[in-house]
Amino acid sequence: MITTENSLPLHLVISERLRDDIFSGQYAAGEQLPSEHQLMEQFGVSRITVRRAIANLVQQGLVEAQRGRGVFVKAQHKVTRSLSNPLIFFDEDMERQGTTASIRSLSFELVLSPPSVSDRLKLKAADQVYCQKKVILTDGIPVAIDITYIRVDIGQTFSQELQSSLIYPTLDKNGVSIERVEATLECTHATVELSEALEIPLGAPLLVNGYTAFTQHNQPIICGETLSRGDRLTYSVVLTKENSVL
Repeated sequence: MITTENSLPLHLVISERLRDDIFSGQYAAGEQLPSEHQLMEQFGVSRITVRRAIANLVQQGLVEAQRGRGVFVKAQHKVTRSLSNPLIFFDEDMERQGTTASIRSLSFELVLSPPSVSDRLKLKAADQVYCQKKVILTDGIPVAIDITYIRVDIGQTFSQELQSSLIYPTLDKNGVSIERVEATLECTHATVELSEALEIPLGAPLLVNGYTAFTQHNQPIICGETLSRGDRLTYSVVLTKENSVL
């Protein structure tokens, strides 16, 4: 029987304990979890509570319920996005890891540039930009939401391609060379909209990669942020010391 000193509902306490068991390796990928009856006895709770706990794990993508067979642990395939030099596009980065990258465009519209975007893209206050919201998927699994602000000339020229392909490769193959990307990393939590699009619980932790991309002559053409699932996508950076001349 479980006991808890906090006010968490029992189904969350159980799902968190099972989650810890999965990540610690007690239940390996492909292994079956104990049956409903076994979990009821183990934790001293009702069938409804056990089912809600399992539903939490299913929603987090940790297990899958197979009708007539039971609940099985899913393989957790985490990919790494390199932010180091030389600049590598996301699709190339995923391909090197044996993963296929794709997008699902949610919206692509002309909007008044927000002040922070105008500052980053060196626009006037009354200028417009294209704003694209899209889901980024690896092997068909949603791993991130990307919100990109695109200069009007670029957005108009490549609007069709940008709604079906990743932005950096699209620009590169059309002769728009990205020479530099400035990035910042921070954390946030999933809102209702983000949790639905990424198929994660409300309030789940997200990594936020804010970026501004520049072409030649230090010209910024896009900026935005990628909000990624911490359980599916990590970022790596290699730091080197500049050689000093004595």
